[in-house]
Amino acid sequence: MTALNACLLRAALGACLVLVAQAALAQDSAPTAATTRGGWATAPRHSAGIAPDPAKLVDTAIVQVYAAPTYGWRGFFAVHPWIIYKRKGETAYTRFDVVGWRAPHVVRRNYAVPDGLWYGSTPELLVDHQGEAVELMIDDIETAISSYPFADQYRTYPGPNSNTFMAHIGRQVPALKLDLPANAIGKDYRPLSSPLGVSSSGSGLQIGLLGLLGVSVGVQEGLEFNVLGLNFGVDLNAPALRLPFWGRLGLKDTTTSSRLTSTDHELADR
Repeated sequence: MTALNACLLRAALGACLVLVAQAALAQDSAPTAATTRGGWATAPRHSAGIAPDPAKLVDTAIVQVYAAPTYGWRGFFAVHPWIIYKRKGETAYTRFDVVGWRAPHVVRRNYAVPDGLWYGSTPELLVDHQGEAVELMIDDIETAISSYPFADQYRTYPGPNSNTFMAHIGRQVPALKLDLPANAIGKDYRPLSSPLGVSSSGSGLQIGLLGLLGVSVGVQEGLEFNVLGLNFGVDLNAPALRLPFWGRLGLKDTTTSSRLTSTDHELADR
């Protein structure tokens, strides 16, 4: 009986790993001839109507972070994130995300509509900052983007990928208070040369091995364990379970600040 249970456990774990790898591949694979007919090419990518009208808020600096389920059925298991921002006086957003099929230049500027559907999947707003200090935050975000160490590298599983990119920005800009969901496969990727450091929220601690094994603890993410790319944990900031495939099960956790001041920015960076 013990041997049977062990075999069943190994089979279940193997199936999970296959699903995780396929989910990551779904967000990164370029359209093929077979999928362009009624697939990727025709999948909706219009605005989800979430981002504020930048022209109406021309005098307001804004930063937002989104994550959407990946393409097709694999969207049940993984997400693709991106960041948008605009400075005071601007009437259009700038968007940055990492797109695997654009290798070797995977960091893309304005690849798609700021709050657009990700090939048919409606995005979720993770971060929404508006106000005086956002100008300083944008400076830090642009510095983080330019310092991303894997701008010419890409690996769907376990990373570096689009979630690794967003996690890098979160670490470099703690004022974002970014809490990537548990199913953001690749957010925990850390090179062998740097197994210990700040978590993707910029406010916690993390120890990890190539995104395959590790643990994170912090105010934003709570306590989270990574086992072969599958993340499990508990979030006490906005009470919820952190689970693979589902991301989170409990209260929604969107970081918002409609009147962020320069003092708030300075305190978040400490």
